[in-house]
Amino acid sequence: MSFGDPNNPYGPPPPQQQPAPGYGYSQAPQPGYGYPQAPPMAYGEGAPQTMPGTVGAARVMLWVIAGLQLIGIALFAFSAVKVSSARDDGTLKDDASFQRFADYSTGLLWGITLFALAWAVFTVVLALKFNTGGNGVRIAALVYGVITAILGLYPFIVVGLIHTVLGILIACFVGGSASSAWFQRPRYGAAPSQY
Repeated sequence: MSFGDPNNPYGPPPPQQQPAPGYGYSQAPQPGYGYPQAPPMAYGEGAPQTMPGTVGAARVMLWVIAGLQLIGIALFAFSAVKVSSARDDGTLKDDASFQRFADYSTGLLWGITLFALAWAVFTVVLALKFNTGGNGVRIAALVYGVITAILGLYPFIVVGLIHTVLGILIACFVGGSASSAWFQRPRYGAAPSQY
C-alpha cells in the first residue's frame, strides 16, 4: 500500500487549511471546546445556602411525630393510672373485657410510657439539630426513620401506620443527595461539628 493514497488509514493526515486571522477566529485555542466555563469558586461556594425542601419536610415530619408521641405518652400514662386504680375495684373483677385490659402490668405500661418519652426527646433533638448538625445528624435521622417505621408496624399497627409512613419518608428524604450536600456543607464562624 502506498502512502500517497488519500484513503489510506495508515498514511499521514492531509494538511488542514488554517483560517485567516481577523475573520471571527481567535488566535489562542479555546479551553473546553463547546462548553461554557464555570466561574472560579472559592472553598464552600458550591454548598447550599438554604435548607433543601426535602430536608425541611423531614424536619416537619419529625415535629409531627414528636406531637403524636406526646399524645401517646399521655394516653399510656392515663392507662397506667386507670389500670392500677381499677384493679382494686371489686365491681370490675367479674368484667371479662376489663380483665383482658388489666392483664397488662402497670410496670409495663409505665415502661412503655418512659420509652415513648425518651423517643420523643430524641425526636425533638434531631429536629432541632437539622440547621446546625453535620453528617452525623443525617445518619442518625436516617436510622431513626427506619427504626420508627419498624416500631410503627409491630406493637401499634393501626396507630403506628402513621409513624411507619412518616418514618419511611424521613429515611428517604434524609438519604437523598440534596440532604447529603446540606449536612456536609462548610460552616463559617462556628466550630466544626462532628455530629
